[in-house]
Amino acid sequence: MLDLAYIRDHADEVTAGLRRRGIEEPLEPLLELDAGRRSRLTEIEALQRQRNDGSKKIGQLMREGGDVEAQKAEIKQIGRRVDALRAELESVDSELQKRLHELPNLPHSSVPPGRSEADNPVVRTWGLPPELAEPQPHWEIGVRLGVLDFERAAKISGARFVFGIGDGALLERALIQFMLDLHTREHGYTELVPPLMVQAQTMFGTGQLPKFEEDLFRAEPGGFYLIPTAEVPVTNLHADEILDGERLPLAYCAYTPCFRSEAGSYGKDVRGLIRLHQFNKVELVRFSRPEESYDQLELLTSHAEEVLKRLELHFRTVALCEGDLGYLAAKTYDLEVWLPAQQRFREISSCSNYEAYQARRAKIRYRRAAGEKPAPLHTLNGSGLAVGRTLVAILENYQQPDGSVAVPDALRRYMHGKERIEPAAGGAS
Repeated sequence: MLDLAYIRDHADEVTAGLRRRGIEEPLEPLLELDAGRRSRLTEIEALQRQRNDGSKKIGQLMREGGDVEAQKAEIKQIGRRVDALRAELESVDSELQKRLHELPNLPHSSVPPGRSEADNPVVRTWGLPPELAEPQPHWEIGVRLGVLDFERAAKISGARFVFGIGDGALLERALIQFMLDLHTREHGYTELVPPLMVQAQTMFGTGQLPKFEEDLFRAEPGGFYLIPTAEVPVTNLHADEILDGERLPLAYCAYTPCFRSEAGSYGKDVRGLIRLHQFNKVELVRFSRPEESYDQLELLTSHAEEVLKRLELHFRTVALCEGDLGYLAAKTYDLEVWLPAQQRFREISSCSNYEAYQARRAKIRYRRAAGEKPAPLHTLNGSGLAVGRTLVAILENYQQPDGSVAVPDALRRYMHGKERIEPAAGGAS
């Protein structure tokens, strides 16, 4: 979330930042709540001093044998006023926090103008699309080869689920291992195996709650939430901690299944692997000193790009414009991979700098030097990559005239030396 003191002292700047996102909501109601909160706090403090002074006076009068009934009545009246003010303060503070949590992050000055994804500028493009006479969509390729089964998954779980079978399951496992090895051995990330269920406070820390609750799956009993991305538990790894600034940046990666309700997405991408309720992803998370975080964003983005380069998949990197920027991010790059059957680029990774937005919510701070006051650090994350969408890209880009799918060179050692995926012999046909 945004810093309340910053909003108070830079209201015009915050208003301008919100307008860049297309948000015209005035800050006055929030600032009025803040003023009301601070005035009540000031009055409570003054009354408490008055009550303390009165109590001392009562003690002195009692020692002198004087009448203290009037003073006791005054103390009781002060106590009732303090109780009333505290009740008001609790109500005002609750509404203030609600409004504060609803404010999105402010776009960084380098975020390009624009209102929709059509306005996102291409930063760079890598590789060339394959020359395919009649490219088939991945859902047809996968079913024909016997490596994907949507019908049986729907029988068991409903729509937006899939079975990976045989070489399909092996390819997904190979992608996960390849990505983890690349990020840990070459890019310097520390691998984590995080919990898949988290508490509401954890979801709040990374910004999924309260705004995006409809996109989440909740597990009862216990009130846990299934994670929509490893960003949630990995970022919260250091919640309520003060980190040594000399240790920054910290870099973590994690493979997890992810669970999303896809609320509001029904009718979109109803076929195939693009928009499932359950999917696998390798996530990259970095914790940075504020002055280094945009260099860290470029580095993290290059790490995600390297996965696509090693797999020799044609992609482009776009910078999200103001109107397309996610609610939590200050700046985002999307990596979009080429899908021949759709004749279009599709997002396969988003790499974002959240600045101190998540750190304030999760209370993650750092101390620059011994004795200095701790301050919120900057958090960054990105997919490194979405495994299912990478599998989609391989099936479509590596399809062969004979109906098989070639295995990218980078994956063959993870596929037991297999060079092609061909129609399954037996299995769940």
